[in-house]
This record gives sequence, C-alpha cells and structure tokens, in this order.
Amino acid sequence: MDMKLELLVLPVADVDRAKAFYEKAGFRLDLDKAPSEQFRAVHFTPPGSGCSIIFGKGLTSAEPGSLQGLYLIVSDIEEARDELAGRGIDVSEVFHDAGGLLHHGHEGGDVQHNLEGQERLSGPHPDRTSYASYVTFSDPDGNGWVLQEITQRLPGR
Repeated sequence: MDMKLELLVLPVADVDRAKAFYEKAGFRLDLDKAPSEQFRAVHFTPPGSGCSIIFGKGLTSAEPGSLQGLYLIVSDIEEARDELAGRGIDVSEVFHDAGGLLHHGHEGGDVQHNLEGQERLSGPHPDRTSYASYVTFSDPDGNGWVLQEITQRLPGR
C-alpha cells in the first residue's frame, strides 16, 4: 500500500504575516477559509510539490516556529537560492557539509548539533553530488526550511 505525505501543519503566530511570506516565497495558495472566529485554515503548496503546508487559527497547539528541517528538493541549488533571494526571502549562502552527504545543524541557520566530521563549508559541494548542497531559510515565526540539491536519486525512489 502506498502512503504519501500530503500535508504538514505549520505552527505560526500571525496567520496574515505567514500568508504574505509564503506568497512572496512563490508557494501556491490553495485555500484560505475561516468558517468561524475560532478557526481559519490557509493551505499552500510549494512549486512542483506533492506535499502542502497548512497553517491558521485553531489548527495546532505546537509553538510557532517549532518545526525545523522542512526539506524542499531542488535540481539546481544556486538557481533556487537566487530565485528566493530575488523574491526578497532572507536565505543563507549555498553550503555543503564537509562529510559530503547529510547536513545536520541547520536549525536557525546556525551550526548546531554537529557530529564529528560534519562542518558547514561555503559553496555547493565541489562535485555537485546529489544530496550534498544546501540553502536554509526561515519563515517569520522561525519555522526552518532547507533546500537540498538532488540531481540523481538513490535507487528505490
């Protein structure tokens, strides 16, 4: 049986501020409904994604900004970074991990929780290896996003 991740609930403090941010980032607005004073749902989909985000009022008790490591996969990390920056989104520089594969410590854009042999190095991975180049950004509440460059998928995907 297939199980597909379709929707992530994003905790935000100010629904209209979050809506403006995700519109600016180029996400597609799918829904904005407020059937009552206690409930509002705003649904966005990143360009080309099969998974969407939803935020609003009355959706979650999670703390605003508590979601970290939300990965968006791109085929060209530099182009994706330039597009977001061109839209006015505050994005990190392109970086890669000294270990060559999986970057840890992207939370808040800082180098945290590093494991031995993992260090953030400036620029894309020198070999442009899939899964090895990153850009980070956060929404106004601090929910943390990671762009990861993948040009060739590992088998089984």
